[in-house]
Amino acid sequence: MTTATAPRAAARVVDAVKVYGGGDTAVRALDAVDVSFPAGRFTAIMGPSGSGKSTLMHCAAGLDTLTSGAAYIGDTELGALDDRRLTLLRRDRVGFVFQAFNLVPTLTVAENITLPLDLAGRHGDREWIDALIDVVGLRDRLHHRPSELSGGQQQRVAVARAFAGRPDVVFADEPTGNLDSRSGAEVLGLLGSAVREMDRTVVMVTHDPVAAGHADEVLFLADGRLVDRMEAPTADRVLDRLKAFEVRT
Repeated sequence: MTTATAPRAAARVVDAVKVYGGGDTAVRALDAVDVSFPAGRFTAIMGPSGSGKSTLMHCAAGLDTLTSGAAYIGDTELGALDDRRLTLLRRDRVGFVFQAFNLVPTLTVAENITLPLDLAGRHGDREWIDALIDVVGLRDRLHHRPSELSGGQQQRVAVARAFAGRPDVVFADEPTGNLDSRSGAEVLGLLGSAVREMDRTVVMVTHDPVAAGHADEVLFLADGRLVDRMEAPTADRVLDRLKAFEVRT
């Protein structure tokens, strides 16, 4: 008889609590949340406005600190690190894609992709970066600057930059929020390809059921708590689940 082992967690939070403010005005953004983000998977986080989904991502990624509980990247507890070590961990083991592309306008596409590595004084794996450029379809744009690219192309640069250092996990916060539907679908396809073809891990916060339909699993938050999860989501199933939340509230 074989015993199934749980997949390795690229990131996780344990009994995570986040409180903003104090006294009568305190807001409990996360309320005893336990979540594991498996390595090699594409996980989406959804929920109504104010549900805690962005707070969860920021705390799991080390961009914000928990009031209590613990957050881990791999086996490293973020709360045990001083500011310098936390900064190095985010630089070396975590990638980020945001709604705003955050490209440096004076740098070329190639220079923007390798910027985090250059700032760290690392050459990176040139073979990996070369393959990544082909995955995101930017081979013919490497010498262009951001102003010469469409919004979708700029976000593709941001995706390539996030994966360039081969981080343990990439966190994406509304990565298609500034894109039209076609460009958004291309970026979501790239994130999915990175997971399935390059064995990467992606955690994405989104309000869009279509975007969530690209993930392997969707986690639903409400009032700072994990209230449901959905394997193999589709846009229609996610939308129905969100409508159920609205009826309940």
